[in-house]
Amino acid sequence: MNTKNTHERIAPELAEVLKAVPMTEAGVFDLSDLEGTRAGVRAFAEAIAAQIPDEPSVSVEEVRAPRPDGSTLAIRLLRPTEEAGPLPALVWFHGGGQVLGYAAQDDPTLKHLVLEVGCIVASVDYRLAPEAPAPAAAEDGLLAYRWLRSQAAALGIDEDRVALAGQSGGGGIAAATALMIRDQGGPAPLFQALSYPMLDDRNTTTSSHEVTDIGIWDRATNILAWKLILGDRAGAEEVPQYSAPARTTDLTGLPPTFIAAAELDVFRDEDLSYATRLQASGVPVELHLYPGAYHAWDLFAPEAAVSAAYVHAWHGYLRRQFSTRQP
Repeated sequence: MNTKNTHERIAPELAEVLKAVPMTEAGVFDLSDLEGTRAGVRAFAEAIAAQIPDEPSVSVEEVRAPRPDGSTLAIRLLRPTEEAGPLPALVWFHGGGQVLGYAAQDDPTLKHLVLEVGCIVASVDYRLAPEAPAPAAAEDGLLAYRWLRSQAAALGIDEDRVALAGQSGGGGIAAATALMIRDQGGPAPLFQALSYPMLDDRNTTTSSHEVTDIGIWDRATNILAWKLILGDRAGAEEVPQYSAPARTTDLTGLPPTFIAAAELDVFRDEDLSYATRLQASGVPVELHLYPGAYHAWDLFAPEAAVSAAYVHAWHGYLRRQFSTRQP
């Protein structure tokens, strides 16, 4: 049994970075002031982007997929300008606990990925809770996936090499989208890549009780986020799998899966459980667990060795999977 508390177990490089992270009494993300926190996330992302030189080798454009109600879903397309198409496409869901964030926030990370992997990234500006409770975000994911495939020729996408990916709350949306695609029929994604995904509204695992005071998406923040996502349904018996993918009882027929998890993350155990259950259901799984890492460590400490190890594994998986085609 590990007798050290969570702070004592943080990797030294990551602990040093954590000291400089601005914290409210509720941690980095104060969900009791949702509008203020959303504005803060946007301002921070824009400030980071402004410090990074433009990358002329990656083009960015916004396309819009029509919803049945007449509104449109914005999808941000990032593509390598020097790669000949058609190219594989990664349908991407940003982090933010399904209540924060926006598609453009990940441009710096995704531009690097586009060049390293040689693919198009389609970053989905999905609807957020509580304005649009679950499974609205996954419905946007399904719409984006189907629309991108239907427009593949015009967009320079290889429709046989379209995959799903996301981090944190976006990882949960990617997983829910994969379940929707499987259950509603149609061509399956080539794979799904889930980085420390948010999968389970019940908050009953060991890690969900263990991580309470690091300040980056601790237990109290996660409980409040799920209440915003599901309302009174959070933690109740009947929660649909498209709202919380860990609730599904049948994981057969899902695409090959990459899962990255952090040791000191409330999501650790639900991620490990999901990986184990996928494997037991006949789904090929590549699982990585990063010791001493807290939630979203790669974003807060991109220069750390453990962050470089994660990016190497993640990009390597994408390259290998995109080199294959649907049977």
